[in-house]
Amino acid sequence: MVEVFKTNVQRPKQARILESELASQFPFVKINFDLEDCDKVLRVEGKKFAPDKVIELLHSNGYFCQVL
Repeated sequence: MVEVFKTNVQRPKQARILESELASQFPFVKINFDLEDCDKVLRVEGKKFAPDKVIELLHSNGYFCQVL
């Protein structure tokens, strides 16, 4: 399963922190941000994860996130 999200994450440091938090919640998924994309894309790839939980985690950290 691959899910792509639009975010408002701007800085690499912010992305690294969020990647760490996401990795702790979803240890068996591949997570990466493309901050050069106009949608500041977050890509999550793996067998088992809940897209709504990814959105919830970013929202709880003060960021916008929606499925593209």
